[in-house]
Amino acid sequence: MLFRRRIEINAVSQDEIRATLEDDFHHFRVAIRYANGKVTDVHGYADRYPYSACPAAADPLKSLIGMELSEIAHSVTRYTDARHQCTHMLDLAGLVIATANRQSDKLAYDIVVPMRVNDKTTAELRRNGKPYLTWNVEKTIITSPRPYDGVDLNHGMARWAIDHLSPEESEAALVLRRSVIISRGRERNLDLQEHARPLGVCFSQQPVRAEQAIRVKGSTLDFTNAPGLLCAEDETWLHGNTHS
Repeated sequence: MLFRRRIEINAVSQDEIRATLEDDFHHFRVAIRYANGKVTDVHGYADRYPYSACPAAADPLKSLIGMELSEIAHSVTRYTDARHQCTHMLDLAGLVIATANRQSDKLAYDIVVPMRVNDKTTAELRRNGKPYLTWNVEKTIITSPRPYDGVDLNHGMARWAIDHLSPEESEAALVLRRSVIISRGRERNLDLQEHARPLGVCFSQQPVRAEQAIRVKGSTLDFTNAPGLLCAEDETWLHGNTHS
């Protein structure tokens, strides 16, 4: 079994960029408008999600309005508190903001993470259809290649990537990092949960709402043999032909 994630980003006009993300557990979309180097409007959409509270995270995403465009996608975590956001919509927003700053028209990431054997896996990321990153991972440590060997996915990687890699590569590295971490959800039956755990690390897992964030059972899909289905329903929206 393979965990797959696809991210597509497309500029629909000179002042709006849309992005979509789909993987085994999630399907989110984000649209951002910008002018004079700043975010002027943000819309988030939850199409498939693990907890009933997830769609409401589109509202706090609007806290990004007023943020200056940045070449670093991860900058959104310095502008707003990621613990009170949907992790995946916030990641998408950061990617859109970085894409707008580069004045790019489109970007696509495809990630594959095989199920672990003896706690080891080899994760791959393609950028715009071309191989870009391949990591060998054991537990939470990237074991190769250089310069990633010895980097811990769970501790300090974002700062390390931003300090040591180009903006383009650090962005791809953090996209792959998120995917490797999320892929571990395949190791257990998430539908055994009744509601989100009160870990405080994202919108639905805040203690104030975790018990009301009911598990959406059956929301996990398997794209092992169907990578072409990822984000396939979003093509019309991505090109600006509809608003929601």
